[in-house]
Amino acid sequence: MNLAHLLERQARQHPKRPAVFEADCLRATYGQWAERSARLGAQLLAQGLVPGDRVLLFMRNHPRYLEFLFGCWWAGLVVVPVNNKLHLKEVQWIVDNAQARWAFVTHDLVPDGAVLTGLDGVTEADSAQADAWLNAGEPLFALAHRQADDTAWLFYTSGTTGRPKGVMITHRNLLTMGLGYFVDVDAVSEDDAIVYAAPMSHGAGLYLIPHLMAGARHVIPASGGFDAAELFELGRQVGPLSLFAAPTIVKRLVDEAEVQRYSPERCAQSFKTIVYGGAPMYAADIQRALRIMGPRFVQIYGQGESPMTGTVLSRAHLTDVQHPQHAQRIASIGVAQTPVRVRVADAQGHDVPLGEVGEVLIAGDSVMAGYWRNPEATAAAIKDGWLWTGDMGSLDAVGFLTLKDRSKDLIISGGSNIYPREVEEVLLTAPGVNEVSVVGAPDPEWGEVVVAFVVADPGASLSTSELDAHCMAHIARFKRPKRYEFVDALPKNNYGKVLKTELRARLQV
Repeated sequence: MNLAHLLERQARQHPKRPAVFEADCLRATYGQWAERSARLGAQLLAQGLVPGDRVLLFMRNHPRYLEFLFGCWWAGLVVVPVNNKLHLKEVQWIVDNAQARWAFVTHDLVPDGAVLTGLDGVTEADSAQADAWLNAGEPLFALAHRQADDTAWLFYTSGTTGRPKGVMITHRNLLTMGLGYFVDVDAVSEDDAIVYAAPMSHGAGLYLIPHLMAGARHVIPASGGFDAAELFELGRQVGPLSLFAAPTIVKRLVDEAEVQRYSPERCAQSFKTIVYGGAPMYAADIQRALRIMGPRFVQIYGQGESPMTGTVLSRAHLTDVQHPQHAQRIASIGVAQTPVRVRVADAQGHDVPLGEVGEVLIAGDSVMAGYWRNPEATAAAIKDGWLWTGDMGSLDAVGFLTLKDRSKDLIISGGSNIYPREVEEVLLTAPGVNEVSVVGAPDPEWGEVVVAFVVADPGASLSTSELDAHCMAHIARFKRPKRYEFVDALPKNNYGKVLKTELRARLQV
C-alpha cells in the first residue's frame, strides 16, 4: 500500500480538476500534479536511490512541496519533513541521524555557500534541475510497492528535552488519519480548499491527505505563511478556506476579525473550517472565537507519535450551548476519535477512576511504528500496544478528556499537585489579561511554588493584588500564584507553543 495511490486515483478520474494553487493562481491540475510527481520519482531512482531511502524536505511552504512529497512516495522513498525554522547545524544532525540521501530545499533556507553534507544531492525548489525533473523525462507510471507498515513520514520531534527523535509514521498511520478526518473532524468535497498557512512539515501538511482523498483544492498563500489579513482576502477570492492552526494563530485571526468588525457571516465568506490543536486553547479564547467568527471551529488532540489522531471536540460539541455540561466540555479536548482508543492510567498502567488524573494513553492504527534507530525510547513510549503520551488528563463518564498538563509541567507544592492549566484558565478570565503561562519555581520550604508570567492587554494596567484576588475568588488558595512576572510577550516556538522550559530557566537566574 502506497499513499501515492491517492494522487494516482484522483489524476485518473479527474485529471483536469484544479488541484494546487499559489494564492489564487492555478499551478497544477490533479493530472499535472501526478505526472510531475511520477517524473520526479523516476529521476530519484535514476540517481541510485532505492525504496526505503530517506529524502529531506527542508522548505518554506511552496507549491512544489506537494509535488516533491508525492514524487518521493511514488518512488517508495521515505520523506523527512524538517521544520523550516531550524538552524542548519540542527538540520545537519537530522540528515546524519536519518541517514538521508537527498534533500529538497528552498533557497532562502539554504543560501549560496551553505552546505549540507553526507547527501548524494540537494535540489532547490525553483532550480533548473527541479524544472527538468518535474517537467521532462519519462514518468514512473508504476508506483513502487510498499507495505502498509513501511515508513512514509519520518518526523523529528521538537527536541525540547534533548536531541529530537525520529518518529516513524507509516502509510497505514497516515491513511488511518485521513479516513478518520471525514468521520470525526469535517466533511470535505471537491469544492473545498485547504490553505497551508502553518508549516507543511507538521500537522498542517498532513491534512493534505483527506483533502486529496476528496479531490479538493490545495492553496499556498503568496506569503508562504500566516498573515491574517491575507487569509481573509484569499478566502474571498478562492472560496471559504479550511486550515489547521495553533491556538496562537486562531487568536490572531479572531483579533483581525474584531479589528475589522467582521460579522460571523463575513467570516464565513473566508473560512469554512478552522481545526485547532498543538497547544492549549483556553475556554475563554474559544468562547471569544465562536462569538466573533461563528461556528467555524473544531479542536483535535494528537501527537507526532499519533499524528492528528487522538481526540476531537467537534463543531457540534462547541456550539451546543444548551447542554448542561457545555462549560466543562469546551474546556476539554473532546472524545476519542473513531480510529483510536483512549485511556487514563497510573504509573503502573492501571486505569484510574473517572474524574481522577493520570497519564493519557492512546492505541490504534494511527500510532507510530516506533522511534527511528532508538529502540530504548520506543520501548519507553509504547507498552502493550499503548502509546504513553506524557500528557496528564482525566476522563468523564461519557468519554470527554480534559487535559491538565504535560507530566513534566506538573507543579508539586507542599505535597499537593497543581496543574498549571487550571490556574491559567482562571487568570485568563481576569480583566486586562491577554496571555498567561504558569510554571513551578524551586522553593526550599514548599519544594515548588506557582509563578505566573502574564502579558497584559494593550493599554491595560495589572496589579498583583487584583490578580491574586481574582484567583482567590475562583480556585483554592494553595493553587494561586505566589509570584507574578509581568512580561511583554511569552517565548514561543514556531508552532505557537509557549516554551515553558525557557520560562523556568528565567527563574533560575
